[in-house]
This record gives sequence, C-alpha cells and structure tokens, in this order.
Amino acid sequence: MMHPTPYPELNVVLSELISGIKGALGDVLVAAYLQGSFAVGDFDEHSDVDFVVVSRRELFTGEVDALQGVHARIYDLECGWAQHLEGSYFPEGVLRQCDGRGKQLWYLEHGDRALVRSEHCNTAVVRWTVREHGVVLAGPPPEELVDPVSVDVLRREIWETMHDWGRKILNEPERFGNRFYQSFIVLSYCRMLHDLQAGRVGSKREGAEWAKATLDSSWVKLIDGAWGGRPNPSQSVRQPADPADFERTLEFIRYAMGNTARPN
Repeated sequence: MMHPTPYPELNVVLSELISGIKGALGDVLVAAYLQGSFAVGDFDEHSDVDFVVVSRRELFTGEVDALQGVHARIYDLECGWAQHLEGSYFPEGVLRQCDGRGKQLWYLEHGDRALVRSEHCNTAVVRWTVREHGVVLAGPPPEELVDPVSVDVLRREIWETMHDWGRKILNEPERFGNRFYQSFIVLSYCRMLHDLQAGRVGSKREGAEWAKATLDSSWVKLIDGAWGGRPNPSQSVRQPADPADFERTLEFIRYAMGNTARPN
C-alpha cells in the first residue's frame, strides 16, 4: 500500500489503520481492501471511507479487544478522515460466497470509534464491489478471495433492499427525519435504481446523474438538493430535515418501489 487514494492525509490514516490491524491480528490477517466510492472511483472529500478486512477465521475475544484499541486510537487522530471510516471484518470463508450473507460481523459504523456486531456489510453488493474494484491495502488481489457474484443475485438483493428499507422508512419516518438521512435516502435510491437497471454497482454520483437523465424531470430538484446536502454529516444528522423536502423524499421512495418489477 503506497498511495491508495489521492488524499495524502487519508493515506496516512489508512497506513496507521493497516499497521494497527497487523499488530492486533498478526498472521490471522489475510487482506484488507477499500470498497464503496473509493473502489468504484467516484469519490470526493465528503465520501465515506469504506473498508473490508479479511481474517483466516472468526476472531477471538482478545483479538477483538486489540482491534477496539486500534480503532479508538485511529479515531482520535487529528485528521477528519479518521472519523469517516466504515467497514467490517470478514472471516475468509464467509467472504468468499454470497451464501454467507446475513451473518453478523465485527463492524465499524461511520462516525464511531468501536466495533459492534452487524450484518451491514455482509451483502452481495459489497462482495461484488470488492471483487470487481477493491483497492488493495494488504494481501492478494481480491478476486482470489471472492467468488464471482451473479447479476441475478445482485439484482434480487438490490430490489429486496429497496423494498425492505423503504417499508421501514415509511412505517417509522420520524427515525429518518434529519438533514443527513433526507439526502442519504434520495441518493441511495437513485443509486439502487441505477444499479438494478445496469446489473452492476455504481456510485451515488453516477446514480444521481442517471436518475436526473432517466426519471421524470419532476425529481431533479430533489436530487440536486440531496447532493448539495452531503457535506458535514456529523452536523446534518442533528438538524431536522426541511418538512417539504422530507415529504417529497417519502414520495420518491414510494415512486421507486412502485416502478420496479421484482427480478426473477
């Protein structure tokens, strides 16, 4: 790992992260990759830094405790990127095939300093992104560790996520009524609609541009506003969403769910 991103300060954070993980896991560490926007190549200074770490087996309690110390130390670095890491620890056997989806992993949520158990990254979308575009931070090329993900599996998962998440938001809108989620939801649905049609994983920017060019033009203002709302997520998550924008966002979810056929 020399210069995995064009941001020198982020590269220092990633170097510290990988060094700490190696110290905590030793020979149990197999590989580490960037995924998400830094993998698909459509990132900017507001992007999350999504990562995947691969271990030879399930982690022991002492190893998890050591990693908790690593992530707490990284979080306290005097660099904004250090608070924008997000990722999961996959045992090698779980990562290889999509059959392992749904199993909880050790996960660092964006903006947090401690690992928790979550299935957040254990998806076909993450596997596809790692295999096809993963940026190597340590270990072998990702295609050696991840089997190909079929287009059918990818499309079914995206459709299910659109509908499962959409029902949750529509049933409990008060949980999502802040400025961060309002923008995040719109851009995520743009990306999912694009990826469902394209049969591959793209970025939020690509999804937004595709949606503006493809969907009804009445959504353009909402999409542009969502893109403009991306900066300063730590502040926007504590600020209420504009009521009109949030109601329009709920309409966009209904539109997306109602205009996508379930893949075979």
